[in-house]
Amino acid sequence: MGNNDTINLLKECNSGTKMAVDSIDEILDKVKATELRDVLNSSRIQHEKLGNELHSLLLEHNSEEKEPAVMAKGMSWLKTNLKMAMDESDATIASLITDGCNMGVKSLHMYLNKYPGADSTSQDICKRLISIEDKLCKEMRPYL
Repeated sequence: MGNNDTINLLKECNSGTKMAVDSIDEILDKVKATELRDVLNSSRIQHEKLGNELHSLLLEHNSEEKEPAVMAKGMSWLKTNLKMAMDESDATIASLITDGCNMGVKSLHMYLNKYPGADSTSQDICKRLISIEDKLCKEMRPYL
């Protein structure tokens, strides 16, 4: 059994990977550039793999997953659909993904600070997720 900080950090990271996969799924069919679609698919796979790893760690700690907050999902859906209704360009998609990555990185750093007693495995996986988000954000720049 792990300590509360470990479990809480794992849950927040798991929730973040779900949010990322959902967000990518929501816009993927609207992407025009093949290269952008490939970048998003690759990142989606990375998030999904990390989510599976997080799920296994939560099971090891006899804990359940945490779903993304309903309000956060709703606001993300609303923002995505409003922006896409006005402009269905790859630049809009890149902007939405960039905003999501920045929010993710900010939240993940906040959780690292909020749960300082989390074990090194949990902290490392959180840092890996931050790295995935940073990389995706940088990969969006040519499409902005």
